[in-house]
Amino acid sequence: MSRRLVLLLAVTCAVAVGNIYFPQAVTPLLADGLHVPSDTAALAVTATQIGYTAGIVLLVPLGDRFAHRSFLVVLLALTGLALLAAGCASALQPLVALSAVVGLTTVAAQVVGPLAAGLVAPDRRGAVIGTLLSGSTGGMLLARTFSGTLGEWLGWRAPYLVAAAVALLLATVLAFAVPATAPGSRQSYPALLAEPLRLLRTEPQLRRSCLYQATVFAGFSAVWTCLALLLDGPAYRLGAPAVGMLALVGAATMFCTPLVGRLVDRFGPDPVNTVCLAAVPVSAAILAAGARGGAPGLAALVLGTLLLDVAMQSGMVANQARVYALRPDARSRLNTAYMTCAYLGGSAGSWFGARVWSGAGWWGVCALAAGLAAVALVRHLRALYAAPSCRRQPSADPAAAPGPSSAHSPSASSVRQHR
Repeated sequence: MSRRLVLLLAVTCAVAVGNIYFPQAVTPLLADGLHVPSDTAALAVTATQIGYTAGIVLLVPLGDRFAHRSFLVVLLALTGLALLAAGCASALQPLVALSAVVGLTTVAAQVVGPLAAGLVAPDRRGAVIGTLLSGSTGGMLLARTFSGTLGEWLGWRAPYLVAAAVALLLATVLAFAVPATAPGSRQSYPALLAEPLRLLRTEPQLRRSCLYQATVFAGFSAVWTCLALLLDGPAYRLGAPAVGMLALVGAATMFCTPLVGRLVDRFGPDPVNTVCLAAVPVSAAILAAGARGGAPGLAALVLGTLLLDVAMQSGMVANQARVYALRPDARSRLNTAYMTCAYLGGSAGSWFGARVWSGAGWWGVCALAAGLAAVALVRHLRALYAAPSCRRQPSADPAAAPGPSSAHSPSASSVRQHR
């Protein structure tokens, strides 16, 4: 893979992810333009997110069934057409329906990851995954700012129409720039849909990675769900704009994840996971000091959210590198299982975080994030402890002489599994 292709795929991730988040910034403008209440206009945002979740489950597994280039081009073309139609919608109901279609088809970032993992050498896979994740983070952050500014100038339709043009242009470029790849599977569509659950049952390293990301993302979501309540409360009285400014701190992860990817390539995913999982309770302790209010409390929130963001995104680089190495022929289905578990964890974290806030306040939310990460860290340390014991495990037949067939013995298989 050339650096130019890696950059192009990172831009693809940014555009695809940005389509999920840019409607959030234009919801008030949309409400005024279509003459509906703001909470009703927010249905367009909700429909996009629901459609995206459905797209991960229903469409991403097809990345193993079809050639990646043609699949990406079709997805981006459909996204562009849906955005174009949404920008021309005359009422909220068709806009909500089209927003669901946008979310369903804008899953290109989840197809790009398996594609890149198959095109790059194993010793560069972590660095490439980190660069792609950097693109996704940039798309998430910049889409809100760009669409909000453009919407203020030209109205709510302009961001949809510009996003449509970008998606269609990118589909054209990818049709010529992405190399041809062979499908990894010939299974039927129902079999592909069922495969992620089977992989969760049969691949312990997948389950381990899913647990790490689900717990950390749950704590991350709990913190960010309740952060707006803290900043709007008596300790700060800053309101929602302060949350947006604080979220820009997460832009630092755009520069961290490529570096973390190189560390994964050099040392493997396990040491990176160890540091990331240990960093989450530390960030929770720093965030807890934010309950004090004032300048010291705000500084604690800035530092704590930065550390939490970096730990969560860096852990994702390590987890995806481990997952993509399992089954080259099933990377899209592996990614479906992984991302579904991650998003379920994030949704559960938001739900639990709001309830913990009601009963225990900000301290309770920070304790929840730390506790969830501690569960994953204990599981991780157990896996690290078990790996050396598996390497020391003797052969089932002590009299058996070592030879070429020993590579297929239960002991060797166990070693590979723990690695």
